[in-house]
Amino acid sequence: MGTPDFASNVLKKLIENKYEIALVVTQPDRPVGRKKELFPTPVKKCAMEHNIPVFQPEKIRADHKQILDINPDLIITAAYGQLIPKVLLDAPRLGCINVHASLLPKYRGGAPIHQAIIDGEPETGVTIMYMDVAMDTGDIISQASIAINDDDDVGSMFVKLSNIGGGLLIDTLPSIIGGTNDRIAQNEVEATYAYNIKREQELIAWELPARVIFNQIRGLNPWPTAYTVIDGQNVKIFSSNLTGATTTTKAGTIIKVDANGIDVATGDNNVLRLLEIQLAGKKRMPIKDLLNAKTNPFIVGSKFGG
Repeated sequence: MGTPDFASNVLKKLIENKYEIALVVTQPDRPVGRKKELFPTPVKKCAMEHNIPVFQPEKIRADHKQILDINPDLIITAAYGQLIPKVLLDAPRLGCINVHASLLPKYRGGAPIHQAIIDGEPETGVTIMYMDVAMDTGDIISQASIAINDDDDVGSMFVKLSNIGGGLLIDTLPSIIGGTNDRIAQNEVEATYAYNIKREQELIAWELPARVIFNQIRGLNPWPTAYTVIDGQNVKIFSSNLTGATTTTKAGTIIKVDANGIDVATGDNNVLRLLEIQLAGKKRMPIKDLLNAKTNPFIVGSKFGG
């Protein structure tokens, strides 16, 4: 049971290792783009390529008979996107396990990769855990960690963690099937949460320190993307870097614009350089390409706000 690319890579590992997958469960096809064409999830695409039956209930709590009918030995979830009802959790003889992209009990919830980067964590990882009725509170079976580097963003960490998660699952499954796996209760005192990103978390507050904004930008890249406002229009910010320079200019003020980027003053008097942006109605582009555009609102002395 899974939906995005993260889950698709986990599914591929199961297929490569010859596990019998009786059914793949994923979210319904959703409309994408201006034409609102229906597109299958990455997990559905993978399942169809390998002739595995696919089930796409709108609400798994109300529509799960097809899963019960196959009498599964084990249910594996990875970023499925819906809470699993207790009747399904209790059905498989080997239980239900989840491949979760954090080092539980830290970052329970739907956006653990985003939040770990936004919070400036030095590392994250993957946890294989038993599922229960609450969100990501089940016993831990195994874990693997990885460093978060300054050049990492959500996109790069998704790839890294999906590969780690798939490998960890394959290493862990024999002990689950054999009944010899670890089962470690989570420490509730250490629990933190990473709920799905809200719109207000995407808006940059230039009064914050440069490092905090830098982490916010890469923690939202490539989706849903941090943004700011200039001359009344929204500007998406995809990447930036810390220049090491300082300034006494008011936070949010543009202090330099050239082919290297747009330098902006931040709340701790450090300078953040914007490298890749997207104006409303335009394509995503590096700053050097923007300088050649007919409309360029980024002028030294102008101020980001909103």
